[in-house]
Amino acid sequence: QVQLVELGGGLVQPGGSLRLSCIVSEIILSFNDMGWYRQAPGKQRELVATITSDHRTNYADSVKGRFTISRDNAKNTVYLQMNSLKSEDTAVYYCHCQSYASFWGKGTLVTVSS
Repeated sequence: QVQLVELGGGLVQPGGSLRLSCIVSEIILSFNDMGWYRQAPGKQRELVATITSDHRTNYADSVKGRFTISRDNAKNTVYLQMNSLKSEDTAVYYCHCQSYASFWGKGTLVTVSS
């Protein structure tokens, strides 16, 4: 059973930074495309960033220049470095793996507030 576990959420002040991690099990990460999505209260889930198996990246316009997605295949882990956080970044962040099927983690809450 493929599992994705997100770590690193929490409360941070505007302008601060957080790094999210997504640990993937029961699958070889290097073969698969990965992504981070988020869902704010009362809104639909939206794409934040994706990274392909060959390390090509794509970002939502709202996070370009502030967020960085990366992967460490040896550790079966995908990261999302979030800098210059804004209140509008407050959301539950979900890790996604596109393999032979679509897999999701349970999410981690990021709250940006003073």
